[in-house]
Amino acid sequence: MNFSDFSLNEKILRAIGEMGYETPTPIQEKTIPLILDGQDDLIGLAETGSGKTAAFGLPMLNMVDVSDRSIQGLVLSPTRELCMQIAGEMERFSKHMGGIRLTPIYGGAPFPPQKRALKEGTHIIIATPGRLLDLIRQGAADLSTLRFLVLDEADIMLNMGFKDELDAILEAAPPERLNLLFSATMPPEVARIAENYMKSPKEITAGEKNRGSANVEHSCYMVHAKEKYKALKHLVDSHPGIYGIIFCRTKAGCQLIADKMIKEGYPTDALHGDLSQTQREYVMKKFRERSLQLLVATDIAARGLDVSDLTHVIHYDLPDEIEVYNHRSGRTGRAGKQGLSFAIINMKEKYRIRRIEKVLGREISYKNVPTGREICRAQLLALIDRVTSVEVDSEQIAPFIPVIEEKIAGLDKEELIRRFVSLEFNRFLDYYGKEKDIVSPLSDRDDRRQRPERAIEFDRGDRDSCTVPLSISVGKRDRILPQEIISLVNRNSDNRKIPLGKILIGPSSSLVYVNREHAEFLAERLNRQSFRGRRLKVSAVTRGSGQGDTFRTNSTGKKGYKGKKKGKHS
Repeated sequence: MNFSDFSLNEKILRAIGEMGYETPTPIQEKTIPLILDGQDDLIGLAETGSGKTAAFGLPMLNMVDVSDRSIQGLVLSPTRELCMQIAGEMERFSKHMGGIRLTPIYGGAPFPPQKRALKEGTHIIIATPGRLLDLIRQGAADLSTLRFLVLDEADIMLNMGFKDELDAILEAAPPERLNLLFSATMPPEVARIAENYMKSPKEITAGEKNRGSANVEHSCYMVHAKEKYKALKHLVDSHPGIYGIIFCRTKAGCQLIADKMIKEGYPTDALHGDLSQTQREYVMKKFRERSLQLLVATDIAARGLDVSDLTHVIHYDLPDEIEVYNHRSGRTGRAGKQGLSFAIINMKEKYRIRRIEKVLGREISYKNVPTGREICRAQLLALIDRVTSVEVDSEQIAPFIPVIEEKIAGLDKEELIRRFVSLEFNRFLDYYGKEKDIVSPLSDRDDRRQRPERAIEFDRGDRDSCTVPLSISVGKRDRILPQEIISLVNRNSDNRKIPLGKILIGPSSSLVYVNREHAEFLAERLNRQSFRGRRLKVSAVTRGSGQGDTFRTNSTGKKGYKGKKKGKHS
């Protein structure tokens, strides 16, 4: 299906064709014909970034009577940023519709220009609830001729406390109108609006209710609270091409993080409610133009921030509402592209991750904060990629080549490479060469629970059982976690179902119990693998083998760890 299959006028089709729109998204395909039919109220549920603006904007523009300059359509949105975004999109949709008037109405801007635009006549208002209600009460906005009413991001409007304003605006609108409600989630408050103000609405769902985009990969990094900012820097530095939003819960926290990052040389700025409208527009302009690589924002300020190709969303603070996590993450992974959503949490917030997983219907993987070595490697490879992919204008630089060759004549190839890399790379080497790596408190707890000296016995029962321990040449020093050992086994199981027993992590090696029938196969497969750049050495542990960290049982029957030992087990 394409947009020409809808009953849209040629001027609209021409405009969206020039914008590159060809195939409608699922929510557009399902809702546009129903809205054009104009018979039933409609609830459209779809995740952020699914094309909801075109889903209601195109049919609304198609049905407007341009010859009548009274207010025929109203779109309510939660923030001025989203209001401006919707207005901009609808202006592009209607660029060939001569005489169409669209008026954005939002707080933070002076009243007189908005009142003047309403007095001169407008066809569609795109408004935030608070400012529109002020204009209604002042007699500047008359909704008596309204034919179409859209509630966009209805769940966010209610979360922001606009319940009373919405009730007042909906009461002021004529009862004979077409109501369209669009939302990413359907909490009880939104259901109440639908029940009270909509007439037997049809519900259209694109994807699953309250579920996030399948194009976003979710990860979680658990750290001690005092190391959150340090973890943030590690994550940013380990992704050299990052272009994303860092979400904070409060305006003060948002500004604090932004100030610290700016001071340390990151191309960053803050976006929150304490900024004036001029300041906000300036920050967003820089971010859209990629003069900024990172934006530190509060949830309300970031609503409606329409930026293409965001690679990452980082939750520096988890939001109070699970639905907000979904909205945040939906800023990335748009238009079919892949995105990454990282949450930085402390131990007390682990239960909230489980709740988010339940709503998302997917697992959020726990990962270790990248080490200094991993960050330096990522930055170095990114530097080399930039060098190898740069376009060379041989003609322009030709006059300078003799001078350059003369200057570097005393340097051999290896020395030239070292100096070149150091020039670009010293900042990371200096910082991460001195900085200690971040150890997850979850990893600490797992290590304490699974100390080898308290976990294994080499008695006759183990020797005669159907399981044998495999020794793997990575341990605590390599910061390996039990789940990473499980992942190694799963990736190398060749689709066999290999049950695992105890997993025991020592200082420099680990033990994993496997069925005897799988031990030889698994050891052979794992010996071909590496972990964080180190080639694995894997072998079955037999009594008296003397390999790696030595595990034994003492004479009292208690389990003990004896460290490295050349001799046999006692």
